[in-house]
Amino acid sequence: MKNSVIIKSFQNGIVLHLDPAIPFEELLADIVVKFKESSSFFKDAKMALSLKGRSLTEEEEKQIADAVCENSDIRLMCLVGEDEETEKQFVKALKRTDSSWEDSLSGEGQFFRGTLKNGEVLETESSIVILGDVYPGCAVISSRDIIVLGGLYGEAYAGGNGDERHYVAALEMSPERLKIGDFKYHSKEKTNKWSIKPKVQPKIAYVKNEKIVMDSLTKELLSELPV
Repeated sequence: MKNSVIIKSFQNGIVLHLDPAIPFEELLADIVVKFKESSSFFKDAKMALSLKGRSLTEEEEKQIADAVCENSDIRLMCLVGEDEETEKQFVKALKRTDSSWEDSLSGEGQFFRGTLKNGEVLETESSIVILGDVYPGCAVISSRDIIVLGGLYGEAYAGGNGDERHYVAALEMSPERLKIGDFKYHSKEKTNKWSIKPKVQPKIAYVKNEKIVMDSLTKELLSELPV
């Protein structure tokens, strides 16, 4: 196999270093063997997965994720993307608000690249940045902050440990349900939740005076949020 696949494990995630030269079918077969051999080591751990060393299509990424899940008891919570160009396009829209927003992405947290749909639920103990949309009927649950670099049309639950200092932010904010700590958001507007239109209108929801408020994301507002 000549180390075409190297597994590097962390407390909450796995990094696969992939050989960039061998055919993908051969690489996929090596991944299957690796995870069959190490299945007893990982058991049923919840993990994030990162793929490095090789340029992959979305279909190839999916095949690798499926191979990991089918040949081990690992429960993949998210796939950490390596597509820098896509990531830059999403982040560029928010950087216009303030440089401190970019700083918030470099702290402790996870990235999920993709759109949640068909009732999918993403749950994590850390802050989560979603590079995509959250469709109606889907949910994001985080013990800390939630950032959606796309449209939030489903459900979002931040501060799952009861901490009201956390927040939910999105480029397009139109959630079915939203909760921060023990507080629920009550929308004053009734809109067609299935009308998903690509807009760049960053908004942030946070707790103020024991209720959730939703404001446009600005430099002044970011400086007032609790750390």
